[in-house]
Amino acid sequence: MKAAILIESLTGNTWKAGELIAANLQQENWSITGISSMKDPNHASIQDADTVIVGTWVHGLFVVGQAPWAIDRLRHLPAMAGKQAVAFCTYALNPGKSLDVMTRELETRGAEVVGGLALQRGHLAEHAEEFAIRLVDSVPAR
Repeated sequence: MKAAILIESLTGNTWKAGELIAANLQQENWSITGISSMKDPNHASIQDADTVIVGTWVHGLFVVGQAPWAIDRLRHLPAMAGKQAVAFCTYALNPGKSLDVMTRELETRGAEVVGGLALQRGHLAEHAEEFAIRLVDSVPAR
């Protein structure tokens, strides 16, 4: 399987999570076609990938009003018809319904969303590993 990873990161936590996910997937013999910012997505890596992984951080007021930060950038990603997609978000206290919002937006881009996971920023390594395990187990080989 080949995956492209698109990330929106403010402090570096979400980028680190994306790199950890990539490393874990590579240990499972996945190829990473590219890791790029949602602000400037690598279109070739998206086109070459079977699965597109999209990650952003969650903003909000402590435990209310949580939302994925990069929702507008997600809306401007290229069409992903025929691609599988999976979302992740990094959060401090509560991700709210961020994954649901990201899933809906990825579906409007034409992707078949096959999962998602919220990663608590204090546990990035273990949550990134769990994300990769779930992804490998849930994505049918193409």
